[in-house]
Amino acid sequence: MQKFYITTPIYYVNDKPHIGHAYTTVAADVLARWHRIRGDSVFFLTGTDEHGEKISEAARKNSTTPKEFVDGVVKKYIETWETLQISNDDFIRTSQDRHEKAVAEFIKRMDKSGDIYKGEYEGWYCTPDETFVTETQLKDGKCPFCGREVRRIKEESYFFRLSGYRDKLLELYRSNPSFLSPDFRSEEILNRLNSGLKDLSITRTAVSWGIPFPLDTKHTIYVWVEALINYISALGIGTEKFSEFWPADIHLVGKEINWFHSVIWPAMLISAGFDIPDMVFAHGWWTIDGTKMSKSLGNTVDPVEMSRKYSSDAFRYFLLREMPLGQDGDFSERAMKARINSELASEMGNLLYRTISIAEKYDGKISGQPELDKSLNIQEIDRKVCSLDTFGALEEIWRFVKEANRYVNQKEPWHLEGEALGEVLCNLLEACRVISILIYPFMPSTSMKMAEQLSCTEKPELKNCSFRREAPRPKKGGLLFKKYE
Repeated sequence: MQKFYITTPIYYVNDKPHIGHAYTTVAADVLARWHRIRGDSVFFLTGTDEHGEKISEAARKNSTTPKEFVDGVVKKYIETWETLQISNDDFIRTSQDRHEKAVAEFIKRMDKSGDIYKGEYEGWYCTPDETFVTETQLKDGKCPFCGREVRRIKEESYFFRLSGYRDKLLELYRSNPSFLSPDFRSEEILNRLNSGLKDLSITRTAVSWGIPFPLDTKHTIYVWVEALINYISALGIGTEKFSEFWPADIHLVGKEINWFHSVIWPAMLISAGFDIPDMVFAHGWWTIDGTKMSKSLGNTVDPVEMSRKYSSDAFRYFLLREMPLGQDGDFSERAMKARINSELASEMGNLLYRTISIAEKYDGKISGQPELDKSLNIQEIDRKVCSLDTFGALEEIWRFVKEANRYVNQKEPWHLEGEALGEVLCNLLEACRVISILIYPFMPSTSMKMAEQLSCTEKPELKNCSFRREAPRPKKGGLLFKKYE
């Protein structure tokens, strides 16, 4: 048994979850579920980032307190993850006491290393992104990340000596090339790093909705600094859980926050004396029908609405099947319907339905020599998932689904009788059983429906993917997926 610790970013609770949040969380869930069926010891963390000036402003606009405001939005996240069948082991909130205590200890460790000093910050600040922006980063005088207005601030601040970590970070990247993943993301990070690092302002005096700075309570900690520490605060510094799971195996993040996770976070960890995670994987963005997703354009995608309309399994499948993890992709309901109709209904659903329909009419023994399993490469599927090629893994699974359908057409079981029919049915029922295990991380409800119709009571585990010489009698249920116009 190996340990596997995977995290999503903690999501900023200024609004309800959209497709971008859902994509990261579903992808992390698929990886966590896959490692569980491998037999690994898994810890899967997600949560919410709840401090900062933007939250205070949103609360004021809604005539409520920041805590009341974030409690309401957090509820929407939890409900969304339940709808999408997310199997997280913990949900960390930065407003929790356990997080604040861990942050205080982490900051004190950084200070003990001599990496924190008091000074004055003057520069540009983007409130919507809670981000400091240098003069050279500005685009037409606006934030380079969101395109909105920035404002000049000048205030007393404590700083982290980030500038002293350039060489250590470069050595980290050299010694662990997979830390910056996928590899085509590394060029941007290296270019910025080679242009030099400046010390990082890590406190604010004008923001009251935040965690008090343990070295000077007139200050609160910059939201991006304390938010990163959630990956440790959820485990609990010095606990048995921390010893078992830290360092994280994968931080799965959107490419827009790659810098924070690939540069600032490892520098903070080195300063505080903690081990470095194995990988930061920065995935791409979604456009909607070819257009950049924007709340003002009204083209955001509600994961709950899509799940209710098409099923959460169909939505999960589409997110992972439409584009390789790491690339940008486009979402359209037309494309999702096409995949539901052709792949989920016509290929996988029809395979199960006609196999069970024929088996129910057969009163002989369902047994025989495995032969269809020769078309299946479990090791290759496992290799692809473990290397975060979930797209390639689904392609490999679907290649086998199509092969099983070709087997039906080739053998024409409706024309067979006796032992010959029993052997073909055994191969087909075993193929369906193995498919139900392989799709479990991607479509957990569909996997369970298939297992029930196949009279399979075992937990989905990769070790059970070998074909057997006898299959139990199935019992037909409803269609797995319906087709859409």
